[in-house]
Amino acid sequence: MMHKFTLILGLLVGGTLFSCSPNVSNENQDTASTVLWYEQPAATWEEALPVGNGRLGAMVFGQTNTERIQLNEDSMWPGAADWGDSKGTPADLAKLRKLVKSGKVHQADKSIIDMFSYKAIVRSHQTMGDLYIDFGEDREIKNYTRKLSLDDALATVSYQSGGAQFTEEVFASAVDDVLVIRLTTTDEAGMDFNLSLDRPEDNGHPTVQVNAPSDNELIMNGEVTQYEGSKGGQPTPLDYGVKFQTKLKVIPTGGTTSVENGALRLEGVKEATIYLVCNTSYYHEDYAAKNDESLQGLDSKGFKELLSAHKEDFSQFYSRVDLDLGDHELDSLATDKRLKRVQDGAKDAGLAATLFQYGRYLLISSSRPGTNPANLQGLWNKDIKAPWNADYHLNINLQMNYWPAGPTNLSEMQLPLFDYVDQLIERGKVTAKDQYGIHRGSVMHQASDLWAAPWMRAKRAYWGAWIHGGGWISRHYWEHFQFTGDTTFLKERGYPALKEFAAFYMDWLQKDEQTGLYISYPETSPENSYLAHDGEPAAVSYGAAMGHQIIRDVFQNTLAAAKVLSIENNFTKEVEEKLAVLYPGVAIGPDGRILEWNEPYEEPEKGHRHMSHLYALHPADDITESIPEAFAGAQKTIDYRLQHGGAGTGWSRAWMISFNARLLDKESAEDNLYKLLQVSTGKNLFNEHPPFQIDGNFGYTAGIAELLLQSHEDFLRILPALPESWQNGSVKGLVARGNIEVDIIWEGGQLLKLGLKSASNQTKPIFYNGNKLALTLAANEKIWLDKDFNLID
Repeated sequence: MMHKFTLILGLLVGGTLFSCSPNVSNENQDTASTVLWYEQPAATWEEALPVGNGRLGAMVFGQTNTERIQLNEDSMWPGAADWGDSKGTPADLAKLRKLVKSGKVHQADKSIIDMFSYKAIVRSHQTMGDLYIDFGEDREIKNYTRKLSLDDALATVSYQSGGAQFTEEVFASAVDDVLVIRLTTTDEAGMDFNLSLDRPEDNGHPTVQVNAPSDNELIMNGEVTQYEGSKGGQPTPLDYGVKFQTKLKVIPTGGTTSVENGALRLEGVKEATIYLVCNTSYYHEDYAAKNDESLQGLDSKGFKELLSAHKEDFSQFYSRVDLDLGDHELDSLATDKRLKRVQDGAKDAGLAATLFQYGRYLLISSSRPGTNPANLQGLWNKDIKAPWNADYHLNINLQMNYWPAGPTNLSEMQLPLFDYVDQLIERGKVTAKDQYGIHRGSVMHQASDLWAAPWMRAKRAYWGAWIHGGGWISRHYWEHFQFTGDTTFLKERGYPALKEFAAFYMDWLQKDEQTGLYISYPETSPENSYLAHDGEPAAVSYGAAMGHQIIRDVFQNTLAAAKVLSIENNFTKEVEEKLAVLYPGVAIGPDGRILEWNEPYEEPEKGHRHMSHLYALHPADDITESIPEAFAGAQKTIDYRLQHGGAGTGWSRAWMISFNARLLDKESAEDNLYKLLQVSTGKNLFNEHPPFQIDGNFGYTAGIAELLLQSHEDFLRILPALPESWQNGSVKGLVARGNIEVDIIWEGGQLLKLGLKSASNQTKPIFYNGNKLALTLAANEKIWLDKDFNLID
């Protein structure tokens, strides 16, 4: 039966956010704030608390003697876009294909690297340096609290010393493009401290010059270098890169200021507001002038005005989603103690909800329209040579960073990804032509960096000899349209990007002589290997599941986008023809598992962290409950991997939660979300690979959304995999494909109320607990239903 619903007024969602700290409250808010809080300073960088405005960020330690605020900016990279676009020739590809076809896979493993790979690369995103606030000698400290309010994006440190109160507040404003630190005290004598800026050396080479042009300003000028740089596995020192200037200005109340040894000395100060700006040659030709402009814009504003504007700006994104899972009786425990309790085996739905919102906080803080996309560490990196260069890995990690964007109502934060990939597409066109002899379309490989390098970088074939980075990431263009309904974006950016990758694949595919199907080779399955017929490990293969799944996904999404835009031409017909005779990406092996390669090879690492052959289950949507054999095969694949120790790393465990959700396996989902908290979560709730890698945070947030709402099929699943221990709760503001905002309230593990608000007129089937009903939704009209889908009025 079809129903037409109109706007129902006067109903509220029962979801509220909670406080981890019993003494935290927010003015002018109906909900308590979500807070990470601690009773001691950060002992290590991995315990510090992150703030960021998308481009500019900091890690706040909360030290009481010498406070360290580690600084970041997202374009701090060495080198330039000057290492070329390709290596190897079409003739090399023909030789490689001949090796693969003749079964000489070990020779192919070596040849693909020798022919096409830039091998080991060291060219890393880098720290911007450090701000030190030195209070001098040790002081007796009482009633210490360090906290990060996710709702306000505000870090606060407070303590008592000598009978006086001391407070530090830190935030990174996107509105005013400034990092703001305010220090206050009730001590009648005020505070005495030094302010200094510094940056680590690069392999013994100084990286900055710091000077104090006045008694309330510091300037740090530098250029990002990489003297331990590497290209092609060979030392390649880089003595050039992005130029930058960091400028600090302090506004004291009371006391005196002076310059001592390149630092600022403040004495007898009752309050000090510190403004810190940084700009680079990547964004601005005259970056120093941009700093001056930013600081001048603050002259007429005080701390309260800056903080109010910052809160309002941040809240417009963050407050769209509330999640309440209960366990409020644990709010009196500090976050690290609460985490330790979970690591000792206890469950804590409230902490699970905090980690969900933390992922949203981190995405807003490390990816804003106009910035670079979030990298392997988001924005926060303390090193000159970071793990894995803190770069952009395209074989899951960059994609996982943006999985939460659509479902958790943060689609704008994905725009930097498209700006970046658009650059990759242009360079990838040259790579496709020069390296592979493909004259239409674009290709990108396993990893890249700020300079949008599309070439292959891998020391060994199994690690990065892979051509599907662009194909995978093109799904994000299609999903951005699905979640927003933005046809202008689809026409101007989404379809053109999809078309580039579809065009490349159509010319890359080869017809298999035995089956007559189009096959992709040479192939690898990311970071995994198989036992070849001689019993030795090999990586390069004649076809692999993930490659064919991605190609199918690109073709399907390209055609779906073309249909929305009413495009039907020779190109779309060619895509349809190739899709109809494409080698299957989902094939069931003799033991019922989904094959990772085109043959049922044995694996040297049976518990491998990558489950690439389940791409069709998640993030794609070709494996669903409607295809029972594939659905069961995916479950058997997961069971086998976990039996052999799989999903050990943080991001892999996060991906597992989404797999479990898609398989409607609530027990395994709950088990894996708690294992992620127990094994792969640091004291500041950063995800640990280890080391810190932010994709696990984002993947976890996306996974929790999948447990509560799914929309990848042609209907909405409500509470498809609700963990058993989450008996009572609510969520407000999740987004389903079709741009439908969804609120859910449940009690006793059962749906109580369902709120829906569509941005357009549409009919959408809703599924819960065996009941399915097609609803006709009127644009921008909120409706509420009970558990039986009866209208609540």
